[in-house]
Amino acid sequence: MIRGERVILRPVRPEDINRWMIWFNDPEVIAHLSGGVIYGATREQEQEFYHQITHLPNNKIFTIMDENGRQIGNIGTHNINWEWRNATLGIVIGEKDYWGRGYGTDAMKTFINFAFNMMNLRRLSLDVFADNKRGIRCYEKAGFVVEGIKRQERYYNGKYSDVVIMGILKEELPE
Repeated sequence: MIRGERVILRPVRPEDINRWMIWFNDPEVIAHLSGGVIYGATREQEQEFYHQITHLPNNKIFTIMDENGRQIGNIGTHNINWEWRNATLGIVIGEKDYWGRGYGTDAMKTFINFAFNMMNLRRLSLDVFADNKRGIRCYEKAGFVVEGIKRQERYYNGKYSDVVIMGILKEELPE
């Protein structure tokens, strides 16, 4: 387990899929996910996702728990390039009553520290939808900087929107 100030990160478990089924079928939650969940998810899709993230060496995904052990989200790296020492980072706080309360920021800071100091990665990047202001603030608090914009990259709910590319290097890790 990896401890932050407010969160605990632990490896995902098969029983976590039950919460994923709730989160990834909630339109408010999936509206901000850039990881491909657009129309909700079936149990079979979530079981396949679980298999991929636990059996492929270029993915490291953790469950985010609050101080009392409640499962509130997931965080981790995808597409780890061990030679170049970089990866794509993803996070979801699926429990909406935890939104805007600092749990995402603590999870990001905790995981970034783990990725740089324990996994020996040097660079993390992520994509975030331009209208996800809460997410962008969270990533900036964790040390990410805007590296670019993919103009009108996303079509969702009847309109096109930009995607913001953000990244952080190990030497930029906040003190």
